[in-house]
Amino acid sequence: MKIVSLMTCGNPRFGECLPHISNSRAFAWLNIVRETNGGQVLHRGSVLIPLLITIFAVALMSLMDAFMKGASLAVGAYSAATLRSVIGAAASAPFFLARGGRWPVRVVLRVHCIRGTVAAFMMVLFFHSLTVLPLAVAIALSFVAPIIALFLAAILLGESIGRRAISASLLGLAGTGVIVAGQLTQARLTLQTLPGLLALLASALLYAWNLVLQRQQALLAGPVEIATFQNIVVTLVLGVAAPFALTVPAWPVLADITIAAFLSVCALMLLAWAYARAEAQVLVPLEYSGLVWAALLGWLFFSEGVDPETVAGAALIVGGCWIGAPRKPPALDAIQPPMRPIRRRANRR
Repeated sequence: MKIVSLMTCGNPRFGECLPHISNSRAFAWLNIVRETNGGQVLHRGSVLIPLLITIFAVALMSLMDAFMKGASLAVGAYSAATLRSVIGAAASAPFFLARGGRWPVRVVLRVHCIRGTVAAFMMVLFFHSLTVLPLAVAIALSFVAPIIALFLAAILLGESIGRRAISASLLGLAGTGVIVAGQLTQARLTLQTLPGLLALLASALLYAWNLVLQRQQALLAGPVEIATFQNIVVTLVLGVAAPFALTVPAWPVLADITIAAFLSVCALMLLAWAYARAEAQVLVPLEYSGLVWAALLGWLFFSEGVDPETVAGAALIVGGCWIGAPRKPPALDAIQPPMRPIRRRANRR
């Protein structure tokens, strides 16, 4: 897609864009980034704070998954995902309007629509898998997505994949394998859970694309705008089937969905902030920390045991996250202004 080929903001050296993109088009893209971020261009500085923010956001997402598992068991994955998006849009829209609420330009709106559509199908598939799989198992199996995302970031964002990122991903994958081996043996999965496994695999593939879109989107819009438009797009996409498939839950279940919606909005904003300040290959390995939270929350919410394999695998995953974290902040990259002014379209009212 053309929009993907233009997303070279992962590397702030706009003079070194992909070979088929001219410098003038790169500088035009830089102006879009400036306009959509209040006239500021995000540089790669110290990544310590983005790393910590990402870990906290992943913890919030894991807690959200726990609430959504209970809701999906009660009313189904589709109804839980749709209602969560409606509540999330209602929660984030007032903040977006209070901050000016400017309608995004077409190229940014297109990214919002693409990611929102991907997220809609990804969520329904994942929440369905939670109804037939233990929480830790589902999270563990979904960790194939960050591995795919690292290489998608290189293809779509122009990021160079370093040895540390690859080593971190492989170590995280090894830890995931240890946990999966133990969990699958104890769970004694049968053909009854095969649809859940297939749904989880499809969700993981979409999640890999979502991670890359997350980096692209974070460079073009603020956290509040991202959370608002993602929930709106997901609501519109899933709402098509609402007259036929939506189930209105009881108040206790609706309360769980509401809590999950607020957790999702907070996590989306935090991830958007972090991904605008660090490359995807640096933050993606931190997704593995979600398995530690999933094991704990599965035990607290659903009495799912934590076995020695889970502890050993979690240690490998944490070690992978530590290896993937850079030891010192990268130097700032200067961005030269365009040689000639770029004509801008008149503002539409």
